[in-house]
Amino acid sequence: MSETKAWVRITAVENIPLREGRSVEVGCHDLAIFNLGNRFLAVENRCPHRGGPLADGIVSGSTVVCPLHAWKIDLMTGSVTNRPENLQCVRTFQTRVEDGVVLVELRLANSAMEGSQSACLASISKDSSLNHSVLGEA
Repeated sequence: MSETKAWVRITAVENIPLREGRSVEVGCHDLAIFNLGNRFLAVENRCPHRGGPLADGIVSGSTVVCPLHAWKIDLMTGSVTNRPENLQCVRTFQTRVEDGVVLVELRLANSAMEGSQSACLASISKDSSLNHSVLGEA
């Protein structure tokens, strides 16, 4: 099964405050997107320990501390930094800012079963209004 990538428009940069994260669902992806000031980083919004919502965690440098049990996740690599005995990590996603909008690159598997999901994500990437509603905007 081959994979294709798509850049998906998420929200305007001003909708994610400095040093905070926001959760967003795009297709089957539950993402946490963080504003670090000079860049935005995105990871899956689920701590590998007990599934805590990383978007609600405290950002420190380029890490986030899970709000449930204080696992510290490196937002660039997805690795757990304060549990050396634990090799678990979260998936990371490439981001970019274009015309004041945060975009996230998502990988889409090409198969007959997933064709409708790929089409759905492709349409979402062209219609940012759907993603604004996910972040609680009008």
